[in-house]
Amino acid sequence: MLVSEQKPLEEILGSLEGESAIFLLGCRGCAEASHTGGESEVLSMKANLEQAGKKVSGWTVLDFLCQKALVKTGLQPYTDKILSSDSLLVLCCGVGVQATAAVVDKVIHPGCNTLSMGGSQGEWRGSERCAECGECLLDYTAGICPITACTKSLINGPCGGARDGKCEHQPDVRPCGWELIYKRLKKLNRLDKLREIHTPKDYAKGEPPKALRSTTFWALEQAEK
Repeated sequence: MLVSEQKPLEEILGSLEGESAIFLLGCRGCAEASHTGGESEVLSMKANLEQAGKKVSGWTVLDFLCQKALVKTGLQPYTDKILSSDSLLVLCCGVGVQATAAVVDKVIHPGCNTLSMGGSQGEWRGSERCAECGECLLDYTAGICPITACTKSLINGPCGGARDGKCEHQPDVRPCGWELIYKRLKKLNRLDKLREIHTPKDYAKGEPPKALRSTTFWALEQAEK
């Protein structure tokens, strides 16, 4: 299970600047359990976006956004609404955002940060990986995580050591993560995102906050107050 928290509304609205029609997507898996992307949270976000002057072209909550086949199948009834949207705002963990970006040729915005709980992320993982860094950058990198796709976890562009699209560290098995990001951004006509400079990550944000450590999310034997 991946635990998430919603990004501040101000940050979300900033990522949606210049866009008017937004499709909202939630997850009945971990995000619903975390109270960040279930139906009630999606409807609350819908109200916030509309109050901010955005048009919500449609919304839905799917069972598990971490599985691309389920995402693709679940979104088929909403094809027209998605095509008429400027982007999708996805309320779930980083894996679900990446899986959605892999099957939808639209700009995908993450609405949550994923927190590290230590240990295993669970089963049912595809090629998408989430480092649970607590400071999601998928809005900047077109839904491909630079922390996990790049063997050096670079966040401001490639190292310059890649050759023929292959990572210099593992050329036989790993494509250059930043080349993948570049190609996705180019496809979405979002290469301007590469001009943004990001400060070094604060990895403390990936740790579960004290309030969460005192709940059964952290340890089943905790006596919640």
